[in-house]
Amino acid sequence: MRPRSPRPPVAGLMWLRQAAEARLRHTCEQSDGLPGYGWLLHDGLRFGAQEIRDRGLTLRTEFVKRPGGEHGGDWSWRVTARPESAGEQSPLLSLLFYVATDGQGTLQPHVENTRLVSVTGTSEELGRFNITFHKPTTETGEALRYASYNHLEARSPGLHRLTDVVKSSLSNRFVYAAPGEAKRRYFAVDTDRALPGEPGQAPHSHLLLHQVTLTLPCRVEVTFESGSFAERPGSLVGAALSQELAGHVAAFEQRFEETFSLARKGFPPQQRRFAQAALSNMLGGMGYFHGSSVVQSAHSQHPLPYPEGPLFTAVPSRSFFPRGFLWDEGFHQLLLARWDPALSREVIAHWLDLMNAEGWIPREQILDDEARAKVPPEFILQHSEAANPPTLFLALQQLLREPGQGPAELSYLRSLFPRLRTWYEWYNTTQAGPLPYTFRWRGRDQDTDLFLNPKTLTSGLDDYPRASHPSPAERHLDLRCWMALASGVMAQVAERLGEPAAEYRRMEQALRDNALLEQQHWAAQLGMFADYGNHSQAVGLEREKVALGPGQPRHQVPTPRLVRVVRKPPQLQFVGALGYVSLFPFLLQLLRPDSPRLGSILGDMRSDQKLWTPYGLRSLARTSPLYMKHNTEHDPPYWRGPIWINMNYLALRALHHYASLEGPYQQQAAALYQELRANLIANLHRQYRESGYLWEQYSDSTGKGQGCYPFTGWSALVVLVMAEEY
Repeated sequence: MRPRSPRPPVAGLMWLRQAAEARLRHTCEQSDGLPGYGWLLHDGLRFGAQEIRDRGLTLRTEFVKRPGGEHGGDWSWRVTARPESAGEQSPLLSLLFYVATDGQGTLQPHVENTRLVSVTGTSEELGRFNITFHKPTTETGEALRYASYNHLEARSPGLHRLTDVVKSSLSNRFVYAAPGEAKRRYFAVDTDRALPGEPGQAPHSHLLLHQVTLTLPCRVEVTFESGSFAERPGSLVGAALSQELAGHVAAFEQRFEETFSLARKGFPPQQRRFAQAALSNMLGGMGYFHGSSVVQSAHSQHPLPYPEGPLFTAVPSRSFFPRGFLWDEGFHQLLLARWDPALSREVIAHWLDLMNAEGWIPREQILDDEARAKVPPEFILQHSEAANPPTLFLALQQLLREPGQGPAELSYLRSLFPRLRTWYEWYNTTQAGPLPYTFRWRGRDQDTDLFLNPKTLTSGLDDYPRASHPSPAERHLDLRCWMALASGVMAQVAERLGEPAAEYRRMEQALRDNALLEQQHWAAQLGMFADYGNHSQAVGLEREKVALGPGQPRHQVPTPRLVRVVRKPPQLQFVGALGYVSLFPFLLQLLRPDSPRLGSILGDMRSDQKLWTPYGLRSLARTSPLYMKHNTEHDPPYWRGPIWINMNYLALRALHHYASLEGPYQQQAAALYQELRANLIANLHRQYRESGYLWEQYSDSTGKGQGCYPFTGWSALVVLVMAEEY
């Protein structure tokens, strides 16, 4: 827990199941293989309940915020630990609660014997505060018969090294001696063994940690009380906290039903809880990051750090991708804006504030130590010519539809408009294609020798097949469609503000013109919309031949690399890769309802040999030459077959749209909508029930979750699919 501050005090929890070796947990990681963890309920502001299923125990963490005073108010945390099964001897567990500063503020410990009772602190944002570590109880609130206490005061090179500091201080010289029980050794924090500081930096984080060691089941509560909260009705502990939590649970469930109407739509309680968890994990995963991007610009010879700044954002996966992704964020806000439009407006403003003078926003926001710790060094550098799909226009389009647009909303749009205009112009100029009204993603991989198909990370679709030989002649269909959407939203915003809108409308009309779209992107021989570029289908990966030198032993020869072989020279042509990119004129609703191309797309979507599966639409047709093909020896298919929820959401949104319009394909769209929606919901819920998680992507052959987990970024759009909110 932390306030939104560049150098905040933080509070948190570590835990340690006592065994022969110390296995301290501070975070839940994908590599841990835990049976399940995540928020069950979270309103994004004042309340949350989380469950962590570790091996042999379940931790339930709950928090409540009570506003008051001049610094935000009070917080209370409750941690309840239960054994998974009743054994002969209760497992021994240590809960380690800590508070730490990050370069500003003060902390003063208050210790009785070996027990850290409380901490008095000050910080710029929080003023004076007091944190109290209450004695553990049973689940019903009675005092525990016995517990052991330890505490630690230490210095750390930074908040990202807190785990290392605590691990280095652990010792098993301590004895748990409950009356009437056999004595047991346990690991506990002992003396501070200072870690070396970061290069050129002395340790600047002050850490205070309270460890309580006890048998299960048990409950521990911690309170944060603001010094400026003068009219406090009483501490939020025990029965008062239970009452407050119960009130928040009831309010959350009522608001969830009012927002998404899942009970009214007939979803049973189990599926409603799944949807609540999906939304709650997106809200609970939101973070405030502060720092600077490292950027390589055409204007400088060497990479430079950008000015420091904040970002308040949702993230794809807090444990695996704890950072902002530009194209993910637009999808995140489609869900969050329906729950809390004010929260969504704040996030969008944060993103637009990261724009440079030219109108470029770094597509990955790797701003602080937490984010950098999760990113391989080669991916930290951002390139100022690299775009990303401008999905924030999807979120803005939705916010413009919100009822009750008053002076506050108009003022918000007016504050955004200069940045929106600059951002739009950046795309319109830097990503322009070779012909008028065409567009080309910059930043494709230039190494054509090692990749089966050079990736286009900037498109968001990474390894989706594009032209085999990158060139300035390329025309990218998906980017053209994104620009049609952006032009329409810009026209709407300008008209609402009384700003000149004619040029945006003209651009939108040109990009929506179905005849021009077909002229530039309809591949008649392939029967689909497609990219255009310097392309050859006759490519493959083969082992390069390595000759032995005179007298050279075979074991000294390096393993031959897989290299690309081009069996037929490329030529300018449409790229035969039926999949998500081919659907974009449909996904972003650019096609007229009477367009024969709409009928063709609906047919491809429903074909089992092409895009249809019982679990959702696959990303690349089974008939495509690169379907499920590795891009290198160690680069498995990513957008070459697996099912992605953000694109399936766009497909359902488009089907819902065309099912509402008169035309020859209305009934076909309506039937496809019902079938695809049912398949998607059933599979995501089934995989959640079996695995405990939402996943980054899903197998097109089995429906099983794969890739990163828990992935409660755009996979949480399943909530909007259930609610039929498009």
